[in-house]
Amino acid sequence: MEVVQQPVFLLLMTFSAMFCVFLSIVPYFGFGDDVQIVKTSLLAVSLVTGLFGAVLCASSSVAREIRSGTALAVLSKPVGRARFVLGKYLGLSCALLILIYTNLIACLLASRMAYDAYGSADTFSFGIYCLGGLLASYIIGGFLNYFLQVRFVFTTVIAVVVLTTAMFAIILSTEAATTGASADPRTVDWRLIPATVLLLFAVLILTALALACSTRLELLPTLAVCSGVLFLGLMSDWLFLEKTEDGIWWASILYTIIPNWQNFWLADVLSGDETIPLAYIGQAFLYLIGYTGATLVAALWLFEDRELT
Repeated sequence: MEVVQQPVFLLLMTFSAMFCVFLSIVPYFGFGDDVQIVKTSLLAVSLVTGLFGAVLCASSSVAREIRSGTALAVLSKPVGRARFVLGKYLGLSCALLILIYTNLIACLLASRMAYDAYGSADTFSFGIYCLGGLLASYIIGGFLNYFLQVRFVFTTVIAVVVLTTAMFAIILSTEAATTGASADPRTVDWRLIPATVLLLFAVLILTALALACSTRLELLPTLAVCSGVLFLGLMSDWLFLEKTEDGIWWASILYTIIPNWQNFWLADVLSGDETIPLAYIGQAFLYLIGYTGATLVAALWLFEDRELT
């Protein structure tokens, strides 16, 4: 609840969703790969948004509470440190689930609006989404805050989730040819849902890492550590896999410790007609449970002897 009420959370959710939809109306001149460029960019935006969301939310929820003394007040009650850490992770995960869901709706809409060199931009759907979804949410939040003294950020976040979903349903019920997009009806690439679920798993691992760092570090060091882990994990196969196969012990340790984000990045599958198997998503979920469990144990170990006064 506290994370969702942060203004930076609302801004991150709003601008990332709007940027995802904006990517679908830009001409790329990609020699027939325009739609694939859009889909890959959408997944990249979702991953980067999840990184910033995890770090900002973890730092505001843990590091700031330790600095302000709120954590000490909570732990003075019959609340153990393990329950505190697990409760924080659960709350952060729920908040980031809202963020990823909003981006998913924007990504699905953008996959329908994407066009190649022979098409034209679907500005009608872009206007419906931005005006009827995002702008209307801010107006509703401001109206309720001014007249009924309801919290602006929290109300606007709920309105963004509800209205963007409603605008997406309205646009789906409208033929693509009638929106001025093109004569050929465009369809939604529903394969973005399992691809985004895999990115959600990656974001949840980043959240656990950010939570562990926030027990000792402030915002900028936490962002630096998580960004470094993200970039090393994206190059993990190139940096450590060959050395691990050659029997080098330090490379094997680093290849195990650093999460391999390539397991969650399946943008290449969207270029053809392939689908992401449910068995693969199940294996990725087991990877998420194992890595998150180990990270939360490390977070509890770091937080156990942290001086809160």
